[in-house]
Amino acid sequence: MSKRDYYEVLGITRTATKEEINGAFRKLARQYHPDVSETEDAEERFKEINEAKDVLLDEQKRAAYDRYGHAGVSRMGGVPDYSTIDLSEIFEDLFGFGFGGGGSYRRGRRRNMPRKGNDLQYTLNLTFEESVFGVEKEVEITRDELCTRCEGSGAEPGTNTVTCPTCQGAGEVRQSRQTLFGSMVQVTTCPDCRGEGTRVETPCTQCRGGGYERKTVRKIVAVPAGIDNGRQIRLNGEGQPGANGGPNGDVYLAIKIKPHKYFRRQGNDILLDLDINVAQATLGADVTVPTVDGDTLLSIPAGVQPGKVLRMRSKGVPELYGNGRGDQLVVLNIEIPKHLSDEQRQIFEQLAESLGSEVHPQERGFFDRLKDVLGG
Repeated sequence: MSKRDYYEVLGITRTATKEEINGAFRKLARQYHPDVSETEDAEERFKEINEAKDVLLDEQKRAAYDRYGHAGVSRMGGVPDYSTIDLSEIFEDLFGFGFGGGGSYRRGRRRNMPRKGNDLQYTLNLTFEESVFGVEKEVEITRDELCTRCEGSGAEPGTNTVTCPTCQGAGEVRQSRQTLFGSMVQVTTCPDCRGEGTRVETPCTQCRGGGYERKTVRKIVAVPAGIDNGRQIRLNGEGQPGANGGPNGDVYLAIKIKPHKYFRRQGNDILLDLDINVAQATLGADVTVPTVDGDTLLSIPAGVQPGKVLRMRSKGVPELYGNGRGDQLVVLNIEIPKHLSDEQRQIFEQLAESLGSEVHPQERGFFDRLKDVLGG
């Protein structure tokens, strides 16, 4: 079944502000929450308005949706799968209310469930050659690790944690109140234990009761050959520690490549602009040009024209995680001398007299031909 338009779901215009989106969402959420609505499809409608709200409140996702529809949002990673979300948890998180007596159990269970640690992101700087051939780089990662003195308990060795007297171990404080929906309970995180349900009476002297220490570790990272700007390398389990036995987060290394003095990258090909003189262009020549593999001999054919692109096979960038390499494309530029000796001027004058003064208009320009060669 195809998804409905998000603006239609919330009953708003395409120019709606964030305040109007939130207002429409709250109104519909109260109307279609399954605990208060008698509508048969209340649960599906409640999930649908949550999905619409999440997309339209995110500026990047909203822009992608406005331009490409649901496909645009999918290309950005989509939206959460609301088919497995506890609707009561959504309602409590948004409005601070819970229905009936089951909320405390659900929240307590959720608080004690294993949770993955947060991911970390760093920038990994590479030279052009390192990105082409791959390299091993040492990176420093600053993260939290379990305190070696208290082993993560937060309590000074020899002492114990105690049940929080404020919430009696629930991790939350609850207050009943009457509303238009009937008897509802306002639930907030316990301010004394911060939702843990226990308190440390004698904090660890090393971590000051936090249970974690800030440490910097060094890791050797294998950067694959052919990696490009904007790619990421993930280090599994090297991020922040998880909670309640959950796995550690990951570390993402964003690749940033320093511009090269001569080379530019186009896909797996390497571009090199090369200046040659008039004589080399007219008569042809064998010249030495730089490549990532070292200086290599290149034959320039006689009568070459400005903008001619010569291809040096397999002198480009290796295929990332694959076989083969791109090429090096040498774009020729004929350098016209600005200053001539008397002898050089005499030679050019003789050449000019021999070639004549006739000119020939071109049907297509140099840049059009260059686009054809480079696939633009």
